[in-house]
Amino acid sequence: MISVAKLQRRFSPLRQLLPFVLAYPVRLTLTVLFLLISTITSLAIPAMLGGVVDQGFVAQNLDKVSQYGLLIIAIAAVMAVASGARFYFISVIGERVLADLRQAAFSHLLRLDARYFDTTRVGELTSRLNNDVAIIRSAVGSSFSLALRSMVTIIGALIMMILTSPILTLAVVIAAPLILIPVVGYSRRLRGMSSKTQDALAELSAMATEMLGATRTVKAFTQERVQTGIYDSRSEESYRAEVRRLGARAILVALVIFLGTAALVGLVWWGASAVFEGSVTAGQLAQFMIYALMASGALTNVSEVMGALQTVAGCTERLMEILATKATIEDPENPVALPVPSLGTVAFENVAFRYDPTQPGRVLDGVSFSVAKGETVALVGPSGSGKSTTLSLLQRFYDVTGGTIRVDGVDIRDTRLFDLRQRFAYVEQEPTIFAGTIAENIRFGKPDATDAEVEAAAKAALVHDFVVDLPSGYDTIVGERGVMLSGGQKQRLAIARAILKNAPILLLDEATSALDAQSERLVQMALEHLMQGRTTLVIAHRLATIRDANKILVMEAGKIIDQGTHEELVAKGGRYAELAKLQFRGDGWQ
Repeated sequence: MISVAKLQRRFSPLRQLLPFVLAYPVRLTLTVLFLLISTITSLAIPAMLGGVVDQGFVAQNLDKVSQYGLLIIAIAAVMAVASGARFYFISVIGERVLADLRQAAFSHLLRLDARYFDTTRVGELTSRLNNDVAIIRSAVGSSFSLALRSMVTIIGALIMMILTSPILTLAVVIAAPLILIPVVGYSRRLRGMSSKTQDALAELSAMATEMLGATRTVKAFTQERVQTGIYDSRSEESYRAEVRRLGARAILVALVIFLGTAALVGLVWWGASAVFEGSVTAGQLAQFMIYALMASGALTNVSEVMGALQTVAGCTERLMEILATKATIEDPENPVALPVPSLGTVAFENVAFRYDPTQPGRVLDGVSFSVAKGETVALVGPSGSGKSTTLSLLQRFYDVTGGTIRVDGVDIRDTRLFDLRQRFAYVEQEPTIFAGTIAENIRFGKPDATDAEVEAAAKAALVHDFVVDLPSGYDTIVGERGVMLSGGQKQRLAIARAILKNAPILLLDEATSALDAQSERLVQMALEHLMQGRTTLVIAHRLATIRDANKILVMEAGKIIDQGTHEELVAKGGRYAELAKLQFRGDGWQ
């Protein structure tokens, strides 16, 4: 026999749903109220039927049959209204909890730091947000309602059975454990199967998300058949896991039906013996049998709900893993306010960093430099030298493992993340373009911007010229990841977004590296407008971008090996001079 402690452990994830359900006490109270009314009225009807048999049919009194009939209709009317209201309120709670769970999980995911997403597949997270939450909704709605109604029915039916005939109730007391023990024992298998099913589905979703987001690469490498084969294989794994779970669930249902029917047959035999002996009347037997059937049906429902709740417990556990994940980078307890207006200064003081603290080797090692207000500092070096990592650390996507980074004179670990990141406008090498309109993508830099502000930023970034030629103008849909735009157009759109944000410090991560000559010229013009009056850190390998920088930092293997102006570094010779001689396009330099 399974212990209470084990049952509590199996269903413990479900307790974490209680705050979401209890957040709506009025709706929950009305649900319980109408549930009790509908259940009590359903329990009253068999009592009326017992009177119909004894005082109507056996006594052959048609008036009594009519009286009881009208009373049953009145009770049925109350039961119908209460049942409809119960269904409505519990369904509304289910939908509300579904929305709250998704919103809580999505909001929490956005607050997690970059390290979490480095090791977690987005497709798996999407599966949890969609599939797992949908399964939980069914529990909060139908399963929770059915379980509560069944438990009230069982308790009510047992009370009425005792009041009707204590002798016949004894048979039920003996039979009930014989049904419950094997059912509860078998249902525990379902939770493990459910977790495996959801894991297989999440893996399938993760692969689909990854491949569908890279269809051009798949086609370019003619991997359609290979990836389809892999997907089919994983789909079959998901199918087999679900079939095993359904098989176990079917066995559980069959077990309950067989045991319930056997118990009912035994109860009929016991009841017939009691009627023949004269200890109960025919009406009492009929009344008792109806209550026994109600209790049996409710018990069957409880067993099915237990199977469903095992599945829900697995889904809840997976979802709560997200909500329980703590961000490693959070606001300090007592944040230091950044100066207003911004000083526009940046300082790296002996900064060291490694992505995995347990592994040897550093991505950055003893990096120190400073940027004064309005200065432009360029970072150059081969791939893997730590340039992009420098910008990531500056925005505190990761925390340094040694040293200090200061913005406007304040250690970035001592201020609020929102305040810190508001100081930066970031233009990536491959800008993120969202599947909305051009205006929506530009407004991402300032959600409350007016149309006039959006247009002004677009003009400054040389976006306006190509937008006005589009049929829908700024309302043109750009497609997922901006597939309807060219590389140069996407880059200028990202620059317009940065212009609209109007942050004092600008971060440029190789913003012109992947463009043709004409697009590069347009983007460079947009960047020059953006850089005016702003402190700028720029990663670039093209001469036109950095030759006028106030300072150029040459990086290699996570260290700054040289620094100075373009002219000073060329005059020195060495790595930068070689890079300049090759027009910044040779030997893996970026």
